Amino acid sequence: MTGRSPPDTRAAYRRFVPILTRWGDNDVYGHVNNVVYYAFFDTAVNQVLIEEGALDIAHSPVIGLVVETGCRYFRPIAFPERVTAGIRVAHRGTSSVRYEVGLFREDDDTAAAQGHFVHVYVDRATQRPAPLPDVLRAVLEPLLV
Repeated sequence: MTGRSPPDTRAAYRRFVPILTRWGDNDVYGHVNNVVYYAFFDTAVNQVLIEEGALDIAHSPVIGLVVETGCRYFRPIAFPERVTAGIRVAHRGTSSVRYEVGLFREDDDTAAAQGHFVHVYVDRATQRPAPLPDVLRAVLEPLLV
């Protein structure tokens, strides 16, 4: 026993986003390359923010910059598997948010991988920290754990 905590189940997450794997996601070892997992995390969170009107990638005056990220891998994912990203918010501060994402293969109930990233929200023009906009706070509220 390594002392490593087991993967989360879908019940630990608040919102789900389907993601399609692509042929080019697989590496020479026949599974999705580790760097692609980070793209899945970013895609899932930003898709929710865009869909809910909390992010306009070209015009929002306040944007999130990634300042920390990490991932734990439990089972490989490979093209052409369907992936579902579960999203939750572990911390919402004045100008920062810790997003946690579980990646689920096909209909599995336990995560194949779990990751997190921290966004510090900044004024687009000055790149200085800025308070979370009200619309973003409202979108994050149901995702808080």
